[in-house]
Amino acid sequence: MTTQTYLGLDIAKRKFDAALLCNGHTRHKQFSNNPDGFTQLQRWLQQYALGHVHAALEATGTYGDALALFLYRLGCRVSVINPARIKAFAQSELSRNKTDAVDAALIARFTAAHQPPAWAPPPPEQHQLQVLARRIEALQTMRHQEHNRLELEGADSPITASLRDHVAHLEQQIEQLQQTLRAHLHAHPTLQRQRELLETIPGIGETTAVKLLAEIPHLRDYRSARQAAAYAGLSPRQRQSGSSVHGRTRLSKTGNARVRRALYLPAVVAMRHNPLLQKFAARLLAAGKPKMAVVGAVMRKLLHQAYGVLKHGVPFDPHHAQAN
Repeated sequence: MTTQTYLGLDIAKRKFDAALLCNGHTRHKQFSNNPDGFTQLQRWLQQYALGHVHAALEATGTYGDALALFLYRLGCRVSVINPARIKAFAQSELSRNKTDAVDAALIARFTAAHQPPAWAPPPPEQHQLQVLARRIEALQTMRHQEHNRLELEGADSPITASLRDHVAHLEQQIEQLQQTLRAHLHAHPTLQRQRELLETIPGIGETTAVKLLAEIPHLRDYRSARQAAAYAGLSPRQRQSGSSVHGRTRLSKTGNARVRRALYLPAVVAMRHNPLLQKFAARLLAAGKPKMAVVGAVMRKLLHQAYGVLKHGVPFDPHHAQAN
């Protein structure tokens, strides 16, 4: 029987904690979150790991991306886990302590117990699309914040000129990156075609299409639309117990929050202009569902339609979609 080693990783901006679980024994060490730290981790694994290494880290931000890619290229099985699953596992163990070292060991034990699926990095062109889309989104958020500050300042404020200059600079940066993004799509016909397919869905425009492609690189590779919805945290979660507890059904929200943010306004638009979703929303509202619950349901259906056009490689057809 092949020995399996489990590597739990708790990631921070400048460092990461590693817990190595092998044959019931756990070792712990901290490394710098940079290429030198990665090399030291490799030597540590060569010294103490036995058999194949299954490494795992939480899907929190971008600080673990480089390390996940390094371990993948090293030949390790890498899993990127929803933090909600780790939290639930900690509760099941009645874990009371929370330190970086404890969290790394917890992730290692979770990996050994549940064997989470392997992660694979997106293709380089998909990664570049994600980097560009996220940077544009960050700059747009900064621009919105500076606009708000500008509105609060009077014309004679000593910082008004600085705020205006910063807003102008941000707008210039956003425009330049949007041009770079369009050139990137044009240079990769598959991505361009996928974006065009998504834009045939009423409610999804260029911005939303790009965000979906950037945040769900393998959208069409899911076995079902339900899996894609689960990844985005758009699956419904019921709250019911016995005959007395009947809570409202809500979105699980244990998934990619960027996808949910990207779909909110398109869902509102789709409720007015997407023929299938217009009827769907009207039916739910007539049944007494709260408006926000209806918007969430439309977001999920919109992602189902996005999955459909990409999976089959054909433009959106309301008659075909209704038949299915």
